[in-house]
Amino acid sequence: MNDMRDFLADLELTGFTSRVKRLSDDILYSTRDYYKSQDLDIEPNWHLIFLLLEQKAMTLTEISEELRLSHPACVKIINKMKKMGYIQSEPDKTDSRKQILELTEKSLEMLPEFHKHWNAGIETIHEITADCAEILEQLQKIEEKLSQGSYKIRTLRNYYKQ
Repeated sequence: MNDMRDFLADLELTGFTSRVKRLSDDILYSTRDYYKSQDLDIEPNWHLIFLLLEQKAMTLTEISEELRLSHPACVKIINKMKKMGYIQSEPDKTDSRKQILELTEKSLEMLPEFHKHWNAGIETIHEITADCAEILEQLQKIEEKLSQGSYKIRTLRNYYKQ
């Protein structure tokens, strides 16, 4: 057990968002380090896009909406994946302004190996959260509450209540 004081934990709810970000960053950077150690030329935030496009070809907007990521964030990820040869695009047959994104042959060849690594990662997350069985349920509740009213709206309401 680490006896070092944790300032963010001491702050309780004041440190909540920073603790969530810290946790996310710890896992993200460790995942990136893992991929590098295994000579995988992928990024942690590509995983879900691989999974979506493995099911069917999609537009950038569809991916953005499905993952609830901003359009610019998706553009950045997709462009990196294209540059590495994992995604290709072609104009939509019904609307030439849209690009249909799909996995390349390289992706399809690599997916079985990627799935082994992703499954090992899922097992790791299971180990980390084993004594926190309710964490996904609690996370769902937080997401639902935020979908009913953003942090901004709620904070403005609370500010003006004072």
